[in-house]
Amino acid sequence: MELSGARTLVVGATGVLGGALTEALREQGATLALAGRTEPSGADGEPTFRFDALDLERCAAVVDEAADALGGLDLVLVAIGVAGFGEESENDVVTEHLLTVNAQAPMAVGRAALRRFPPRSSSDGRAGGTLAMISAILADVPTPGMAAYSASKAALSAWLTATRGGVRKQGVRVLDVRPPHIETGLADRAVAGTVPSGIAAGSDVATLVGQVLEALRSDRRTVTFDLRSGEYALG
Repeated sequence: MELSGARTLVVGATGVLGGALTEALREQGATLALAGRTEPSGADGEPTFRFDALDLERCAAVVDEAADALGGLDLVLVAIGVAGFGEESENDVVTEHLLTVNAQAPMAVGRAALRRFPPRSSSDGRAGGTLAMISAILADVPTPGMAAYSASKAALSAWLTATRGGVRKQGVRVLDVRPPHIETGLADRAVAGTVPSGIAAGSDVATLVGQVLEALRSDRRTVTFDLRSGEYALG
């Protein structure tokens, strides 16, 4: 897709990764709307919105508000999530929290976005739209000590894969980004437990942002990470 001029909603714009993606998209000339748990810092009149990922109705509503503010949407990028580790995360309360924030909230955003993307035969030349979400390598490599956390990321990845097949004829592209552990402070803010020893960052924020931009520009379906080679791959 062409990023310059793309009407883009970044959900999670106040996070470390979401903020970095926002800056990169702004540099590419995207027309931005920003949503965050706290009030995002928009530039040059960019519309901003607040939402709580535990409020699924609000997650959907922010998409409609952004679409109305921008006159439509071409790209919705979701970069939200919480972590949970160890035995402390293996209970119903924490599992529900992880599944809500890491899977159900992005899915609510995604379903709302699919309703607002331009039709393939749009008269203004815009076709379909792109839905991009950050899941995690845990979807591919479920990890001991992170069972519920892994399950929440796998749930989102599975939803993206199934959704991609269902919306292809509409001209909608779906990108699933599954990075390794990255130092964004997310692990330090886990809803339960502490990060297991031996878990090191496999990449940095700047490298991941570059991979996401390239995947968007080339209409890829996945961004994955090979733990053996330490390299990303676009699929």
